[in-house]
Amino acid sequence: MKNVQNPIIVDQNYCPSHKGCPTEHSGVKISQVTYKNIQGTSATKQATKLVCSKSNPFTDITLQDIKLTYKKGAQATSYCFSALGTSLGVIQPTSCLNQ
Repeated sequence: MKNVQNPIIVDQNYCPSHKGCPTEHSGVKISQVTYKNIQGTSATKQATKLVCSKSNPFTDITLQDIKLTYKKGAQATSYCFSALGTSLGVIQPTSCLNQ
């Protein structure tokens, strides 16, 4: 990936208009997803975003060998909410998954 806006993103609370959007309780159950061998640069500081509802957390998510940087090698960030899983190998930015 090269200068990608959102390299790794799942956001079940996405609501661009902030009107008539589903609540966080309406999220679809997501599990057993693996992100593997992903590398490149992010156009935004937050390279990884995994946001799920409290009632349907992501489960069994695996991050394996991820290397994403922000602007000429600067440190990118990750953000998770109700995301459960494991990290294997090199993970950059640091994983935010709860185990």
